[in-house]
Amino acid sequence: MNKIFKGFALALSMLTIIPFFKIHDFYKGINGYAVMSYPLIGLILGGVLYLIYSILNPCLPLMHLAIIIFALWVLLTGALHLDGFSDTVDGLFVNKDRALEVMKDPNTGGMGMIFTVTFLILKASTLAQIELFYLLPLILMLARLNAILAIYFCAYVSPNGMSALAKEEFSTKQLLVAIFYSVSLVAYFDMWVLLISSLFVFYMIKLFFVKRYGGFTGDIYGFTIEVTELILLNILILGLKT
Repeated sequence: MNKIFKGFALALSMLTIIPFFKIHDFYKGINGYAVMSYPLIGLILGGVLYLIYSILNPCLPLMHLAIIIFALWVLLTGALHLDGFSDTVDGLFVNKDRALEVMKDPNTGGMGMIFTVTFLILKASTLAQIELFYLLPLILMLARLNAILAIYFCAYVSPNGMSALAKEEFSTKQLLVAIFYSVSLVAYFDMWVLLISSLFVFYMIKLFFVKRYGGFTGDIYGFTIEVTELILLNILILGLKT
């Protein structure tokens, strides 16, 4: 139980700016439990965003409130996944033999910046159009479920990093636990279309990056989360009703 809690605390400190458990102890034995907690962290983040939305909804115009929720979404995650998105895009605009080196560069390239700004505008616009804000916890959870599916099923192609250790320790049992609680929540909300769409997004991203690089990096995990979130938000706009 202690390892489970420490793994959860590690995941929370890594994937959010919430300061309650600010530890980054990547010692052996808790990294798999941290990965197992990723969808739960998404659920919590989405729950916080929906709570803020519910409190402010009677007081603010909907579009302004949606932009506030979007800004908090970026801030609460520390823009971690956006950084991965930007680096991944930079890697797509060079020869694949140099891509991993470019993705490690701490300086954002021009194409990464342009695509990230465009992506943020699309995400903010999409959030401003949806009405089913109570599904945000589910969307954030499924996006991080895609990330742990990539960790488990796809090779890790960077030579080092925390993600390599996480992949090494992430067990089948831990994967099944994460899938169980994620699918249980999908069933509770009766939102199978979101789960199916999320898995399809993961499959397409997997096909592309396995063909290009032979696997994933930490940046591509962030790219996967961001793209999954945007697509699931747009599915809500396309007329998903509960």
